[in-house]
Amino acid sequence: MQSIQSNALEPTPAELKGLSTGERLKRLLPVYGLVILTVLLILVFSVLLSDTFPTLLNLRSIIAILSLAAMIPMACGRIDLTIGYGIVLWHILAISLQTMLGLPWPLAVAVVLVIGALTGLLNGLLVEVAKIDSFIATLGTGTVIYAIALWHTGGRQVVGVLPDGFLALNGTMLFGLPITGLYVLALAIVLWIVLEYLPIGRYVYAIGANPKAAALNGIPVRRFVIGAFIASGVLSAVAGVLLASRLRIGQASVGLEYLLPALVGAFLGSTTIKPGRVNVWGTMIGVIILAVGIAGIQQFGGSFFVEPLFNGVTLLVAIGIAGYAQRRRGAAGVIKPKGAPGEAAGKPS
Repeated sequence: MQSIQSNALEPTPAELKGLSTGERLKRLLPVYGLVILTVLLILVFSVLLSDTFPTLLNLRSIIAILSLAAMIPMACGRIDLTIGYGIVLWHILAISLQTMLGLPWPLAVAVVLVIGALTGLLNGLLVEVAKIDSFIATLGTGTVIYAIALWHTGGRQVVGVLPDGFLALNGTMLFGLPITGLYVLALAIVLWIVLEYLPIGRYVYAIGANPKAAALNGIPVRRFVIGAFIASGVLSAVAGVLLASRLRIGQASVGLEYLLPALVGAFLGSTTIKPGRVNVWGTMIGVIILAVGIAGIQQFGGSFFVEPLFNGVTLLVAIGIAGYAQRRRGAAGVIKPKGAPGEAAGKPS
């Protein structure tokens, strides 16, 4: 079963060759329009709110990591809702394993990452072996994980003295920048190389575009989809560890609010750079524009409900644009060849 499709619609160099400057801009505007809009918003808000906006703008590294986690199954045409529920339990475990069981912080972090990977494996098996739609499977798994978090905490906060090494995971400044921003950049570069330049990336996108065709071409669809869910689980566990290092307490009421913006960032990313296909740098642009828009509106005096309203509307717009790009992609694939009027190219005999 598929929850979404992954098809790119970006113009190729061959398509741009021979076009005038105006025609090139017209073709490239849908690809880089969101990037241009992001830069313009940053400039406008920085000028109008010069005293507060540049310093208070938060690129929300945890949401960025969760968006990257959501993007990986999306590239396979699946969706993973566990990222929002899982971060609730992961950040609690990262703290309770140290404060309740006395584990050294590196071992506690390793345990959380392993549990995140096992959760991804479970999701992959439910989707590919049990043949449950990914939306339903991960919603069920996520709800169980959230229930475990509530049971583990008993509705109370998990507090205790945490070692400096663990707190430094989120609180360190490196080259004048928060270290979490460098984590995001490193993860983005690694995923970009894997998805765009290695065979595994081509296989993943082929599965997202047409899993049956990918299987007929010898691609082990089940293995790659399960691997995508495992990678998503590990990244969501990384985000949970960083959240624990930032908050220094564990509570089951924190974490679910990250699910919607993370999904919005991934879906919004599929409308830029490579329209119609989720991609790393598009996801980063999606996260940034959410941070810029919300930060600017709130500093202009927006009410407390601005953030969920902005996230919800942006999600609907992003899905609508991505769907339109995919339909255009499908329409472009049906071309009437010269000399054969009335018959579509590639029509099966």
